[in-house]
Amino acid sequence: MNAPVKTDNAELIVPEGVYAETVLSVTHDTDRLFRFRMTRPAGFRFRSGEFAMIGLMVEGKPIYRAYSIASPSWDEELEFFSIKVPDGPLTQHLQRIQPGDKVLMRKKPTGTLVLDALTPGKRLYMFSTGTGIAPFASLIRDPETYEKFEEVILTHTCRDVAELKYGFDLVEEIKNHEFLAELVGDKLKHYATVTREDFPFKGRITDLIANGKMFTDLGVPPLDPAIDRGMICGSTAMLKDTKELLEKAGLTEGANNKPAEFVIERAFVG
Repeated sequence: MNAPVKTDNAELIVPEGVYAETVLSVTHDTDRLFRFRMTRPAGFRFRSGEFAMIGLMVEGKPIYRAYSIASPSWDEELEFFSIKVPDGPLTQHLQRIQPGDKVLMRKKPTGTLVLDALTPGKRLYMFSTGTGIAPFASLIRDPETYEKFEEVILTHTCRDVAELKYGFDLVEEIKNHEFLAELVGDKLKHYATVTREDFPFKGRITDLIANGKMFTDLGVPPLDPAIDRGMICGSTAMLKDTKELLEKAGLTEGANNKPAEFVIERAFVG
């Protein structure tokens, strides 16, 4: 049975098995990227790195898309990071939300970018492009990540310098957080690169892995399946190329039901 929810404008009909949560804040980082926070349902549980189906009612019908939950599992609110697609069925509307608006969310989160899908290791790489950093925004703020790994390397590649802002804001937040700062210490390394502008670190992450520059820049040895683990989230081409590089180094792809050395999130492809 659909349940009505009162809003300022009209009565929102909420489909069965769906939450209707209130937008708390919206930040537009660039003309292509924005982030928002909304209330978290009391009974909603998820593992850091998972995604949820979120949506809006458009012309009387719910439209959903998969969005990684950018907040860690302990957070009292839910955070999301999104690209703006002018003619996107959902994002053309989602990018216009304001505090107080309602966002729909299906009740069951899922995803492969979770710590449980990896076998034990010492160093964890999180390879991301664009908004693919979102699940890692959750994981780098989760204490369990640092309990399981001695070193965490977050790579984030975008076209322009301005698009890196979310990643830099995350790292700064951790450095100033009341309990994460001490827990994380110097375990987290942030490797940001751009492809279209001058920047200290420039190039596609796949090229920087292949030519070894990433390892030189970070001061770490090449990939070693005995100690290195990986997570990948980004464009279709980036997923394919990074997967090939990790497999070439001897790492094996894992899943929730079969943990291994690296995992890929494919929910956002296509």
